[in-house]
Amino acid sequence: MRRSSLLSIALLFASTVSAQTPAAPARPSVHWEELTAADFRDAITRAQGTCLLPFGIMEKHGPHLPLGNDLLNVRYVSLNAAQQEYAVVFPEYYFGQIFEAKHEPGTVAYSRALQLQMLQETADEMGRNGCKKIIIVNGHGGNTSLLPFFAQSQLEAPHDYVVYVQGLARSGAGEPQHRSNRATDQHAGESETSMSMIARPDLVHLDRATQESGADQARVKLPEGLYTGIWWYARYPNHYAGEGAVASRELGEFEAKTWINAIVASIRAVKADQESLRLQNEFYERSKHPLNTPQ
Repeated sequence: MRRSSLLSIALLFASTVSAQTPAAPARPSVHWEELTAADFRDAITRAQGTCLLPFGIMEKHGPHLPLGNDLLNVRYVSLNAAQQEYAVVFPEYYFGQIFEAKHEPGTVAYSRALQLQMLQETADEMGRNGCKKIIIVNGHGGNTSLLPFFAQSQLEAPHDYVVYVQGLARSGAGEPQHRSNRATDQHAGESETSMSMIARPDLVHLDRATQESGADQARVKLPEGLYTGIWWYARYPNHYAGEGAVASRELGEFEAKTWINAIVASIRAVKADQESLRLQNEFYERSKHPLNTPQ
């Protein structure tokens, strides 16, 4: 009886001490939109001012993938990467370059001026809220010229933050064998469909992938290195490039892991980068008086 009483007292004491011991603070959500104002401030500190802007688009993705496929995929990898190396992830963003798909249902193509203004003001607002290191994670092939230009244009006027651009990084050593021609696997084909089978398998309709042709129509013949805006429509009028029907989860898992790892590495590199902002500020100062720059 005495032994039982002593055990009860010991358990009561242990539970009391446990209740009085403060639990380790929970890590804030990586989702910007899920944070309270106070938690947002803590999150920015924890992230060392490093924030991700996953950049998607609204466009047709063949006959078998959703309109927001790029947005869904880039957010999937960005959120997973931020869980591994903490960063705050900006909400859904799809205000990019997609003029070549305006003939397809569901495409949202904002004007050239608005694309740049929206992106600049978004970056400015992120910077004002403590995101001094902004990594734009590109999820859309049509942004591959827009985003480097935007990053370069940050030198036009002073900013107290730095913009970095993380490109599409789904390929690498050890990649599973492709079943289709990689040269034409460019949009809603084997690669992208495989990735979507990991990010949002519920929205992939493989049975529809052969309803339209994703073959290169090659309707314009121009010399190598000569560019014209209608090139994509000339080659892929169905806004489908490749063979989505041969996609596999094996390839998708590889691509998702490769992309996530690349973003994690970028977050870590950006957190460690103390030179870009210093040099950017030096550049702004020298730009005010170019004749004083030593020659």
